[in-house]
This record gives sequence, structure tokens and C-alpha cells, in this order.
Amino acid sequence: MLGFSRKEREIGIMSKCKEKDRSFSVSGLVLIGLILIGSAPLINAIVSPEVKILIGVKNSLQDPDGFLTNWRESDETPCKWNGVICDPSMQLVIAIDLSNMNLYGPVPSAICDLQNLTSYNVGNNFLEGSFPATLLDCSKLEYLNLSQNLIVSELPDGISRLQSLTNLDLCGNNFSGSIPPGFGDLPLLESLNLTNNLLNGTIPGYLGKLSNLKWLDLAYNPFAPGVIPEELGNLSQLLNIHIAMANLIGPIPSSLGNLTALTYFLDLSENNLQGSIPLGIMQLPKLAKMELYGNRLSGQIPLDMKNLLSITDIDLSSNLLTGRIPEEMGKLQTLELLHLWANHLEGVIPPGLADLPKLSRLRLFDNNLSGELSQNFGNHAAFTYFDVSRNSLSGSVPPNLCRGENLEELILFTNNFSGELAGTYGNCSSLYRFLLNENNLSGTIPAGLWNSVHLYIVDLSQNNFQGGISPNIGLATNLTSLNLSDNRFNGTIPTEIGKLFLLNRLMLSHNLLSGSIPPQLGNLSGLNVLSLSDNQFSGEIPLEISKCYQLAQLDLSRNALTGSIPSDLGSLNVLTDLDLSENNLSGQIPVELEKLRFFLFNVSFNNLSGPVPPGLINGAFNNSFIGNPHLCAQGLQAIKPCSLVAADSSTNEGRKVPAPLAWAVGGTFAAAVLILFVGSCLFFRKYKAHFNTKADGKPLWSLTSFHKLGFSEYEVLGCLDEDNLIGTGGAGKVYKATLSNGQEVAVKKLWTDVKGDKKHDYGFNAEVETLGKLRHKNIVKLLCCCSSQDAKLLVYEYMPNGSLGDQLHNPKASILNWATRYKIALGAAEGLAYLHHDYNPPVLHCDVKSNNILLDLDYEARVADFGLAKILQTCGKEVSLSSIAGTCGYIAPEYGYTFKVNEKSDIYSFGVVLMELVTGKMPVEPEFGDGVDIVKWVRVKVQTKEGILQVLDSRLGAAAKEDILLVLRVALLCTSALPIQRPSMREVVQMLLEAHPEQTGKGDKTVSAKKDPYGSV
Repeated sequence: MLGFSRKEREIGIMSKCKEKDRSFSVSGLVLIGLILIGSAPLINAIVSPEVKILIGVKNSLQDPDGFLTNWRESDETPCKWNGVICDPSMQLVIAIDLSNMNLYGPVPSAICDLQNLTSYNVGNNFLEGSFPATLLDCSKLEYLNLSQNLIVSELPDGISRLQSLTNLDLCGNNFSGSIPPGFGDLPLLESLNLTNNLLNGTIPGYLGKLSNLKWLDLAYNPFAPGVIPEELGNLSQLLNIHIAMANLIGPIPSSLGNLTALTYFLDLSENNLQGSIPLGIMQLPKLAKMELYGNRLSGQIPLDMKNLLSITDIDLSSNLLTGRIPEEMGKLQTLELLHLWANHLEGVIPPGLADLPKLSRLRLFDNNLSGELSQNFGNHAAFTYFDVSRNSLSGSVPPNLCRGENLEELILFTNNFSGELAGTYGNCSSLYRFLLNENNLSGTIPAGLWNSVHLYIVDLSQNNFQGGISPNIGLATNLTSLNLSDNRFNGTIPTEIGKLFLLNRLMLSHNLLSGSIPPQLGNLSGLNVLSLSDNQFSGEIPLEISKCYQLAQLDLSRNALTGSIPSDLGSLNVLTDLDLSENNLSGQIPVELEKLRFFLFNVSFNNLSGPVPPGLINGAFNNSFIGNPHLCAQGLQAIKPCSLVAADSSTNEGRKVPAPLAWAVGGTFAAAVLILFVGSCLFFRKYKAHFNTKADGKPLWSLTSFHKLGFSEYEVLGCLDEDNLIGTGGAGKVYKATLSNGQEVAVKKLWTDVKGDKKHDYGFNAEVETLGKLRHKNIVKLLCCCSSQDAKLLVYEYMPNGSLGDQLHNPKASILNWATRYKIALGAAEGLAYLHHDYNPPVLHCDVKSNNILLDLDYEARVADFGLAKILQTCGKEVSLSSIAGTCGYIAPEYGYTFKVNEKSDIYSFGVVLMELVTGKMPVEPEFGDGVDIVKWVRVKVQTKEGILQVLDSRLGAAAKEDILLVLRVALLCTSALPIQRPSMREVVQMLLEAHPEQTGKGDKTVSAKKDPYGSV
């Protein structure tokens, strides 16, 4: 009966029963009972023992998404279960695939009880614990994948017991220690992937014994500094080698030139490799992609590379290479990408590169290249991007770089290009970055360029362009930055420029523009910089400029403007730079301007009159008022003082004060003086500790200001009592201080702590050095700092709406709608982009999180708390930190094994903030499970349509769903596991602009609709 099914056996029993007397005598019943009792073991025996084994596996796991619901104990065989594969003839389990099932729990240890198991895959789950020793008993195992889990242990030396193993994937876990010798004793192994773990030994030479190995992936581990073993050159069947960011040192061994089977990648990028590039690796006939960027390789690029018959990508950027670009590169007919940027290369760019039929991506910037570009560039290949900026190239710009209308980036700035731009660029509708500044180009701009709908950055400054600005510019609706400064443009500013609602920077200074400043500029509510200096503008300053609420820099100097300074400029709360000098302005300086916190203020050489508002009298602006003979002020050396007598006589001429009234006024004044004296004494008694002086006579407190102040350090000190406490953190306490002039400030008092002989400053010096120099509307203003032997104070502008973290996660806070969340995301991104790209040298924040994004009264974002910030002295340089850089849940995964940060670390953290905005959840929540953060949780959820909807904050409603998904895509890009896959902050800003709620979901998707730059969620 063992060979029959349960149903067949029951039919057989019944047929036997029919042969008996149907009277059902007592003996017959006894006989039937005995038959049924005797057959019970047989019924149980046909339930496969493999069912019991796998039910045990199921019971050891958590399955929140129900992938294992069809694993039923009552089934005879598991062969129809999800993730179970059986041999079709014997109906025995040969493979288990539980990958991508969102499973939790330990790695199942009884799996090797399946005697015929050859393949076991539990990749991309949340399995934890150590590597189960029982897996080493799977003697028939050929494929083992435990990747992208939470396994914490050392690699098992006993792996050599799996002599049938051909594929081993342990990447994306927390394996540590060295690679044990057993990994070199797997004779059939074809693929070894240990990427993205915590391995901290060195790469051993015995891996060279894996004679059948085809794929070797050891990248993104914090290996101890070590060389590439010569023995790896023995892997004659190797198709792919990936050892990026692995702390490799020393030279690239010449033995790698023996790997003639290499077909896909030779990736040794982002290490500390030195020496020259071996000739042999430039002669690998099957190799497609060579990635050696981000090292310290020196010497010349080998000249003989004619055997690179299959090469598509060569990236040798960011090294110390010298000499010329080999002519031989112009013969690589399969080449599609060539990156040689940030080296010390010189000489001409080989003309042969222009004749390559597939070359579409060329970046040669930051070298010492000279000579002219071949005019054939673009004739044979349709370029996607072409960047030769910051060299010494000359001649004309090749006319056909936009052949095929695929060109997205044309970046030629800081060279010596001359002549006119070809008319073909007027048809280049695919362009979105067009940077030709700092050259000697002339002529007019091709007409079609003005109305290119995809352009978002145009910089033609410091050339000799002429002609007018076309009214068609109003069609370039995606434009965020337009810089035409230092040219010979003439005519007027077309009113159509007011249609560029995304415009953030408009710089037209040092031209021959004339006419009036169009009031339509007031439509540009997002404008941050407006520079029109050194032109021939006339008429009055339009009142509408005061509608540009984000304006931080306004420069209208050296024109012929007349009329008065609009008092409405005082409503531009973020305005820090105002230059109206060398015009014909008249009237008084509006008192409304004194409430603004200027870093630069200049109204010199006009026809202004009257007193300077007291709030603008500052030693830093001593020369900001000269050339106005009718201005006066008390306390400014450069202009005459105002005469109180003259002022009194002019304002009270003909008036007499009655004697009784005079006595009353005098008595009141005396009483006020007495009260002030008594109050001062009491105040001094209470806070006398703050006013003491040291023995050498120097004051106890020293003040350093970074903006115009209307208060002293002692007034701030008087507000530091517990009634004003608004927060306490690891570095100190934060107080809200309301000063006598009505100004509200936030005061961070840092803890005092003595460690050894040095006082720990809790980021005081870092924050002062960093914030004191930054000027951006989305960076919190550090007004001043105060320090003494016993305490350190940082005084900031006060943010009435607290932090983004408070607003999102405090149940008592009001719910932020999507438009507000988007505004916060974009503002914070612009602040970080300023740090990474616009400030010199660049600044890393190192602790981007929602609690460090503060919100003003209008929910405008301000990036704050620079206690961990690091300034990069060299662009692209990584910084090593001795202490933990960041906050749990926001720290980029690579920091765990490199202890180094770069701009990609900030971008990862910002991606987490975007996920908070989209989901409404904190970076770490109990519902995610142990060891799971918001990034892993979101990535698992978005694999299904239902999961995508589950991650969206239900409080936002369905109306903005499409817009929110666009931002979620940006968040997923920012939190890519590999740093190289993350966008730059400039790219993040652009993607967020393209996800603008007023554009998406309501018609035209502009760029996003055409090519969806984010991919699908």
C-alpha cells in the first residue's frame, strides 16, 4: 500500500469490505476495525518526511506577508509550496528559494535534513543570528545564498566541506574577521560574493587556488590595508572582479594582466592603490568595463591598448595620472564611456576620439589639457554628456555635439574657447545643463536655446556674447539658474522672464542692459539671488521685488536707478546681501530695513538724505553710506553726525513747551533714571558672576558676532534660567531668549566637560568655524558666540516652529500637509546643496536628520546643528572621523566599515529624512522589527503595489499620492546601498523641483513625463 495515494488505499479497503457479508455481523465489524487500525501507520507514513522538516522551518520564521501560508502540515508533499522546487521524477526537494519574502528570525538550521538539497536561497530577508554550522552538512549543496540579511558572525572555515559548491553569496550581512583558508579549498566554486560586510582581515592569496572561479566580489569591506595578492592572476577563468572600497594599497599586480577571460568588470575603484597602471590590464581582449577611479595611480596611461577589443567603459578618474591621453584610445571602436577627470593629464585630446561610433559619455574635466577640440565630435556618435571643463582648451566649440538630440549636459567652463556657437545648438532640445562660462565665446545665442523646455541650469557668464535676451525665454519653464553676467548683452530684460516660476538665481550683471527693471520679476517667488549690477538700468526699483520672499541677495549697484528705496524691501525676511550703491536714489533709508540681518549692506554714492536708521549703524558698514552728502548718523566715522540741536529746531520750530508740562516731563525723566539705576543694581547682583573679570583685567566673556546685533552678551546671559529652557541634548541645553528689542533668539549652552587636560567643546569650534561663514536662506543663522573659561554659548536666530522631527513625530503637533512637507524637503535640499557645491571649500554636515532641520514661522527649512561638520579642503576628499558621525537610523551603511564620510553620507541621511516626510514614521520604529530601519522597511514594501500604498502617510490623503511617489523615488535613490549610485545634492534639488506639487499630478510632467529620471518605485 505504500506505493498508493491515500484515496487509492481507501478505495482498496472498501472493495475488500464489499466482498464480505453485507449483514455487518459482529465479526465483520471487528475485522473492519482491525483493518482500519492496522492501516493508520500506513496513512501517516505516506506524509513526506520533507513536509515535517519544512514545517519546522516555517515555524521558526516570522512571515508577516504570508508567503508561506500554503505550507500546510496536512499536505503529502511540499512540491507545490511557494519557494520549494522538487525533482520531477522522484518528487523530492532539490531547491529552496525563500528570497525576497520579508522573513524574520534565525537562519533555518535544519534545512540540510533535506538529503537531496542542491540549492538554498534565503537572500534579501531579515534573518539574523550566526552562520548555522549545520549548513556545512549539506553535502550536495551547489548554490548557497544568504545575502542581504542581518547575520552576525565570522565566516566558517569549514565551508570547505561543501565540495560541490559552485555559487556562494554572503553579501550584505555583518560577517567580520578574515576570510578563512577553507574558502580556498572549494574546487568547483564559480562565484564568490562577500560584498558589503564587515570583513577586516586582508584579502588572502589562497583565493588564487579557486581554479574554476568566474565571479569574485569582495567590495565594500573594511579590510585592513593590504595589497592585491599576486595569486589572483592565476584565476584564468575569471569573468568579473569587483574589489572597490576595500582599503587596498600598493601597486596593481602585473599578474592581473593574465586574466584574459575577464569579460564584465575589472573594478578596483575607490582604494589607495599606487604606482602605474600595468600594461597587461590594458590588453584584455574581452573586458567590457575598467573601473580604476578614486585611487592614487600615477605615471602615464599605457600607450598600447589595441587589444581592448570589447571595452565599453574606461574610468580612470580622480587619480594622479600624468602625460598625454594615448592616441590608441581613438581606435577603441566599442568605447562608450571615457572618464579621465581630476588627473594631471596634458596635451591635446586625441582627434580619434571624435571618430568613435559609440562614444556618448565623455568627462575629461580638471586636467591640464590644451589645444583645440576636433570639430568631428558629434558627427559619429550621439553624446549624452560632454564635459571638458577646467582645462586650457581653445578654438571653437564643435558644432554637432547635439547630433541626435541626446545631449543632456554640455559643460565647457573655464577654458579658452572662442568664436560663435553654431546654430545647431538652437535645436538642442534635450539639454538640461549648459555651462560655458569663463571662456572667450562671442556672437549671439542661437535662438532656439532660449526656449529649451528642459534646460534647468544655464551659465554663459564671463564671455563676450552679445545681442538681446529673447522673449522666448519665458518658455524655458524648468530653468532654475540663469547666469549671463560679464558679457555684452544689450536691450531690455523681457517681461516674459516672469514666467520662470522655478527660477532660483538670476545673474545679469556686467552687461549693457538698459530700460527699467520689469515688475514681473515679482512673480518669481522662489528667487534667491538677483544680480543686475553694472548695467544701464533706469527708472525706479519696482515694488514687486518685495514679493520675492526667498530673496537672500539683491545687487542693483552701478546703474542709473532713481526714486526712493522701497520700504517693502524690509519684508524680505531672508535678505542678507543688499547692494544699491552707485545709483541716483533719493529720499531716506527706510527704517523698515533695520530689522533685517544684513551680512552685506551698501547704499553708498546715491542722493540719499536724512538720518541712517539706528539699527543699520554698525562698524562693519562704516563705508556703506559714503557719497551721500545729505545723510547723517551718530557713531559712523565716514559720514557726518546728525545735529540734535538742528533736528530739534527743525522739528519743533515755532513751538514752546508750557512750563507745567516741562516740569512734568522732567520729573518723569528723573524717576525713570532712578528706576533704571535701582534695576541695574539688582540685575548686577543677580548676575554678577557673569560680569566678573579675570585677574589680568580681561573680561570673563568674549563675544564674536557674525551679523549685525542689537544686543550684548550680558543681555543673553540674563535669559539663561530654567523658565526659558526649551530643549536638552547630548551637547548641552537650549534656551529661548526674548531680548529687550523684541528679538527672539535660541541660545545653545554647551556642557562643560574635562577630559584629561583638554576641555571637550561638544562641537563648539566646528560649529563656529562653519556656521559663522555660511550665508544661505536655508542655513540657520549663527548670530554670535560667547565663550568663557567655564561655558560656551551659541546664539542663533529662533525658529518658532521647532524642528521637523518635532512636527512629524510629536502627537501634539498639527499634521503637516504635503505641500508644506514638500516645501521643507526642497528647502533643506537647497541648503545642503549650498554646503556641498556652492561654498568653497565644501562642507559636510555629518549629522543630517529631521531634528536638525528647523522651521521658521512660514515653515521654511533651515539646516542646523553643525557640531560634527567637516570642511573638505579638496573637492571629493573623504574625511575620517574618530567618533560616530551621525545618528542611529540616518548613518550611511558604508560608514560602519570605512569610518569615513563624504558628501554621499549626507545624501543618504537626507534620503532618510525624505522617507520620514513620505511615511510619517521615525527612522527606527518597533513595527519594522529588530534591526530593521526605515530604509529596509520601505525597500521591502515597495516591491508590491499594495506595499507602496502602505508606506505612504495615511494622514496625507490620496490627492497628492502621485506627487508623494515622485519624492519617494528620490528618497530611494538617495539611500542606495552603494554610494556611487546616489545622486549629488544638486541632482536631488533638480529632481525635487521636477516633483513640484503644482506641476505633477495636474497635467504636464515636463522632464519627468518624458523619461522618468528616477525609474519606477
